[in-house]
Amino acid sequence: MTNQISTRLMNLFIRFRHCEDGATLVEYGIALGLAVTLGAGALVTLGTDIGLTMGDASAAMPRTPTE
Repeated sequence: MTNQISTRLMNLFIRFRHCEDGATLVEYGIALGLAVTLGAGALVTLGTDIGLTMGDASAAMPRTPTE
């Protein structure tokens, strides 16, 4: 039983290795992961900068007394 499974897995790996579609899929996966990581980093950086700028603008505004 385990011999059949290992033989099937070996055949699957050999077929996957020779198939160009698998390599393309992996390349797209890596590119997508990189794009998501860069996008998330940009959003975090911009979000922090925008938050600080809005805080500075709010602090610079004159205060009105509340009743």
